[in-house]
Amino acid sequence: MAKVLLCLTGIFILIMASAAISYADIYRYVDENGVIHFTNTPPDKGYKKIISEGKKGYIKNTVSPSSYHQIITEKSQKHNIEPSLVKAVIKAESNWDSTAVSRKGAIGLMQLMPYTAREMNVLNPFDPEENIEGGTRYLKYLLDKFNGDLTLAIAAYNAGPNTVEKFGGIPPIQETRQYVERILSLYNGKAPAPSSTKKPDIVYKVIYEDGTILYTNTPLTYPNSSRF
Repeated sequence: MAKVLLCLTGIFILIMASAAISYADIYRYVDENGVIHFTNTPPDKGYKKIISEGKKGYIKNTVSPSSYHQIITEKSQKHNIEPSLVKAVIKAESNWDSTAVSRKGAIGLMQLMPYTAREMNVLNPFDPEENIEGGTRYLKYLLDKFNGDLTLAIAAYNAGPNTVEKFGGIPPIQETRQYVERILSLYNGKAPAPSSTKKPDIVYKVIYEDGTILYTNTPLTYPNSSRF
């Protein structure tokens, strides 16, 4: 299977001396081994420009969120996750901008870091469908890893699973705590206070006859659901 190599050197560099952001176009190239490269400094003409940048910064994707509804529905069903959770993550991470790149190098709608994209077999994180597939699969992985604890899974999406395991709960990081509150607010319509010890009482687990597990905040839709 082809692997992806994300060369994001120099993207969104913060120039402290002038308090200005350094921008550049982003190019894509597939080499003879099928490896996909992304860079803002193409070494030759074999690279194709995929994102253009003007004086005011990158041209943002202006596609309506509703345009991604079908993709989100399909990927959510595939990985047994509520579509509303995927939408909450996209809203908080990129505000529906598929061309978004963070200062840390996170890419696309669900802001996948390069190493996460590789682990989730995402070849082009700027592609909405691939990005949503990878992000949804990663959410499922985190939910399984933390035994369905939605709060911890969300915290791990922001700070990384190793950090959550290190602290035995939501890390004492302001950004992560605010992130958890925002996702839960978007997902449930209210934001319970994060706790490093108490599990949220709004998440339910459904186990189908074939052993498939679904996590949901709408238990009435699934009669055989059980609260965590």
